Amino acid sequence: MNQPLLSVIIPAKDQAPFIRDAMTSLTRQFDDPSVMEIIVIDDGSTDGTGELAAAFTGRLPGLQIHRNDTAGGLAAARNQGLDAATGRYITFFDPDDWYAPGHLSRITEEIRQLGVDFLRVDHIRHTNGVRTVHRAPQAVRGVALDPRRDIGPSDDSTMVDYPFAPFGIFDSTLKEAGLLHFLDGLHTAEDRPWIWRLHLQAASYAVSDQLGAFYRRGVATSLSQVFDRRQLDFLRSYAEVFRLVAEDREADRFRPKAIRQFLAIACHHLDRSNSMTRAVRQELTSGVHAAVTGLPAPAVAAGIQSLGDRRRKTLETAIGAVK
Repeated sequence: MNQPLLSVIIPAKDQAPFIRDAMTSLTRQFDDPSVMEIIVIDDGSTDGTGELAAAFTGRLPGLQIHRNDTAGGLAAARNQGLDAATGRYITFFDPDDWYAPGHLSRITEEIRQLGVDFLRVDHIRHTNGVRTVHRAPQAVRGVALDPRRDIGPSDDSTMVDYPFAPFGIFDSTLKEAGLLHFLDGLHTAEDRPWIWRLHLQAASYAVSDQLGAFYRRGVATSLSQVFDRRQLDFLRSYAEVFRLVAEDREADRFRPKAIRQFLAIACHHLDRSNSMTRAVRQELTSGVHAAVTGLPAPAVAAGIQSLGDRRRKTLETAIGAVK
């Protein structure tokens, strides 16, 4: 049996309003859709998501539906898809997003020509009918780059601040090297240690000028729109980021970026904490405090000072962070 050119991994839970749009866009990616292996992880849906996706079997010959009776979460579902994937290249696709015609064909050809480990792309955000282009924070396009070089600087937006797993394509050798899997059990912030591992350990990457990935924002069922304790998964996520950095041969070089990124995300959640229950808010505050006190004090102090007055006050008020 011939190896598929591309494995498309789709974790889906209760996506009945959107899954048909996503699947329809997949039928328009290659002249011969059989070059794709499409792996849908129906992660405990109760609204017929899996059945709606399965209706595309005739139009997408490589379609597989894997059904989980109990939801395991986004990270586990993507890992399940990775374990089943056999394609030469791999991409992730969220079921409430869609592609412009031919997008996957174009980026598959580009990564093949460049010969890099992974290729990142810009995306178009669709929020309440309004579309805006969001660029990956790297101006150099269409050439091989060093992933480690594009982690810093700590006070500017870099490629580790663009963690969105669906906006890219990956050589399957990264899977074999253990660089594509996500930290199991994470429901949010699962892509943070994932992007750090890629930039610390992969050999090469590139950024494409292809613009054909659409990202639907503001969906009521999205975890970014809820305020329960799943939002606190960023604490475990960054514990893993700090572990990866600590084990790196250039830990001192990369730690300031990881710390500042964590502090900024912590401020984001602290600013939203009035929408959380008291118990979740207390867990958030104590978790941020524990993370900060477990890091080198001079690096934390420098990170806090770089945040600006409002965010600095947020941290100091919430957890009594070291100035």
